[in-house]
Amino acid sequence: MHCETIVLGAGIVGVSTALQLQARGRKVVLIDRQQPGNGTSHGNAGLIERASVIPYAFPRQLSSLLRYAGNQQSDVRYSLKYLPKASPWLLQYWRYSGTKGLAAATRAMLPLVEHCVSEHDLLSAPAGMDHLIQASGWVEAYNSSPAFAKAQRDAAALMDYGLNYEILDRDQMHARQPGLHSSVVGGIHWLDPKTVSDPGGLTRGYAELFIKRGGMFVLGDALSLRQRVGKWEVQSEQGLVIADEAVVALGPQARGIFEPLGYDIPLAIKRGYHMHYAALPGTRLQQPLLDPVGGYVLAPMVGGIRLTTGIEFADSQDPVNEIQLRRCEALARAFYPLGERLDAEPWLGRRPCLPDMCPVIGPAPRHKGLWFNFGHAHHGLTLGPVCGRLLAELMTGAAPFTNPAPYSAERFN
Repeated sequence: MHCETIVLGAGIVGVSTALQLQARGRKVVLIDRQQPGNGTSHGNAGLIERASVIPYAFPRQLSSLLRYAGNQQSDVRYSLKYLPKASPWLLQYWRYSGTKGLAAATRAMLPLVEHCVSEHDLLSAPAGMDHLIQASGWVEAYNSSPAFAKAQRDAAALMDYGLNYEILDRDQMHARQPGLHSSVVGGIHWLDPKTVSDPGGLTRGYAELFIKRGGMFVLGDALSLRQRVGKWEVQSEQGLVIADEAVVALGPQARGIFEPLGYDIPLAIKRGYHMHYAALPGTRLQQPLLDPVGGYVLAPMVGGIRLTTGIEFADSQDPVNEIQLRRCEALARAFYPLGERLDAEPWLGRRPCLPDMCPVIGPAPRHKGLWFNFGHAHHGLTLGPVCGRLLAELMTGAAPFTNPAPYSAERFN
């Protein structure tokens, strides 16, 4: 089977990249070992995060570092046996999270964040997926007056980014979201983001649009990618797929491609969990709730109320560990009434992260026809379509809508 471009990875980034290339006239084959939307793209909190203009940085304050050192927090947990392996990457992350590094990451990511909603809009309508997307934003909720006061100051400091939000006092919060625990003192309603009630379903809908428009999806082994006589080859269930170009959009599995080819890209994995809960009779979660102190999100999903945890640093292949989920669940039940668990076991996802808080988007420097699009950290769903657009512009010779230099694979050399 021959085509112009192979896209490896059928998560939201890979599917979006395939669609963007297809829209620019490329004949594309999308390849994954499983059906579209079944990896990390399935299990996230469902936020198209237009309000996240400041990347997630490593804490720099001594008080925060001491708090996490005890490994008793709900938002971040680590495996002691994994720390020696993770320490070099964490040190890089800490260094990039200084004032200059964070400012550089913010400037680099802002053009992507600014276009994230509009690029989803261009795909969701023709894919018939608008019913999965809500334009009601999400809410930060606080049960601590000092934390709420600080959050209001932090929100005001973002004035230059033109974000839209509402400050909700205690009465407004409880009127907007009946059922909240009486300890909730207020919140911030971020109005620009959109939310998705079935992220995996949205990805599958985009994949169906790609196929409807003439694209092909096949099951195959992305790690079988080989360069031969100026072409790229991948083994699939329908035989050998041969193309002029290949895109690595494998998220946390990208290392299996770039490392054997000699690229030293510091990709790390932040693990996270989700669990669905029944809604109690007479209650309805109106929109996603974020507890920024506890580090979890409660979101209304087609499968129930989804609790998505923060970060767990552990080996990618370590088994599920419920410690973090149990901590978050206890806090969540003190925020909002949750019914019984609906899943037999927690879902475990793996977020692909770079220490400078920017993805890798662009050509593989030493391999003609090989392109990268991975490392989107917590924002794969948010950034999939817009990063797919940027890569497609680079691959087809169009003028990129933003400077791609901050996302270069060579920046760590």
